[in-house]
Amino acid sequence: MERSDNVRPIIIKRKKVVVGGGHHGGAWKVAYADFVTAMMAFFLMLWLLGSVSDDERKGIADYFSPTFAIDSQSSGGDGALGGTSISTVSSVTDKIATAEAFQSESQALQDVSDAFAALAGESAHAEQLLKHVNIRLTDEGLVFVLADIPDSPLFNPDTATPRPVLEELTRLMADAMRVVQNPLAIGAHSQSFPAVLRSNPVWPLTLQRADAMRELLLDREFAPARLQRLIGHADRTPANPDNTMAPENNRLELTLLRTIKL
Repeated sequence: MERSDNVRPIIIKRKKVVVGGGHHGGAWKVAYADFVTAMMAFFLMLWLLGSVSDDERKGIADYFSPTFAIDSQSSGGDGALGGTSISTVSSVTDKIATAEAFQSESQALQDVSDAFAALAGESAHAEQLLKHVNIRLTDEGLVFVLADIPDSPLFNPDTATPRPVLEELTRLMADAMRVVQNPLAIGAHSQSFPAVLRSNPVWPLTLQRADAMRELLLDREFAPARLQRLIGHADRTPANPDNTMAPENNRLELTLLRTIKL
C-alpha cells in the first residue's frame, strides 16, 4: 500500500500550435510585397512612357499591335465605338517585310559577287583579269566596273572591238549572273580625246561599246529579257577627274538592278 502511494502521477501537457506568424499570420506580408512590387513596376512604366517622344511611344504601341491589317468599316451601330470597328495600320509590318526582302536580295547579289570571284580564281589568268575589275554593292544594285589598265585595254583603241580579256571577263560574269534573275543595265564611259579634234567620237564610241558588251553577253546565253537599258556616258563622268585622258576612264559598268527598294 505504501509503494503505490510513492508513485508520481503522470502529467500530460498539450501545447497549442498556432499556424502562421503572429496574431494574424504571415500571408499578409507576401501579399503586401506583391502589391509594392506591382506599384513599383507601374510607376516605372509611367516614368518610361513620360520620358520618350511621341514617335517612340507610337513605335512601342505598334510593336504590341497585331501584325495583320483589319479594314475599317462602319456597321451603323450606336455603341461606344459609334459603329466603326477597330482598325490596325499595317504600314509598320509592310516596312519590316520590305526590309527583310531587301536584305535577302542583298545577300543574293553578294552571292553573285562571290561566284564571280570563285570562277575567276579558276582561270589561268586570274590575277591579270581581276586587275580590270571592281565590284561594289550599292542601293541601285551590284555593280561590275570593268576598266582599262595600262597596256591592257578592254577594246581595241578608239573602236568598239572587244579584246580577248573582255571576252573572258564576259564569260565569267555571265556564268556568275545566272545565280539571280535581276535585270541588267549596261553603261560605257570613255577617256577624253584631244580638244583639237573637229568631231569628238566619245558619244558614239561609248554607245557602240555598251552595245558590244550586250552582244558579248547574249553570245554567252544571257537572257535578252533581263537587259533593261544601255547608256553611253561619253567622257562626262571620268573615274580620274584629275586626268580625263587616263586609261582607267575607259570602262564599262554592268549593274544587276535591285527589284526591292527601301
